[in-house]
Amino acid sequence: MIVTTTPSIEGKAIRDYRGIVIGEVIVGANLFRDLFASITDIVGGRSGKYENVLKRARDEALLEMQAEAAKLGGNAVVGVDLDYEVVGDKGSMLMVSASGTAVVTD
Repeated sequence: MIVTTTPSIEGKAIRDYRGIVIGEVIVGANLFRDLFASITDIVGGRSGKYENVLKRARDEALLEMQAEAAKLGGNAVVGVDLDYEVVGDKGSMLMVSASGTAVVTD
């Protein structure tokens, strides 16, 4: 499935718009606290462990969004937007959401 942040796909005509699709993943604060407590790989102000958790959450949100597009009969998602939000009491969780428009291309 083609997934793009652009409103169209070069070389492909959009034949039908199937609707807005969203994938959301919430990661609890305990995970982040545990990561920060055990971080030993910080180099130049970056943490590979923290980045891996964010990447996994982002990948899962994108996969969930693609699954929703497939349920609607789409074979691509255009206009994709990724969002990161702190939610819960005292910012205790991080939500990663991916949204876009499911379409049918030729």
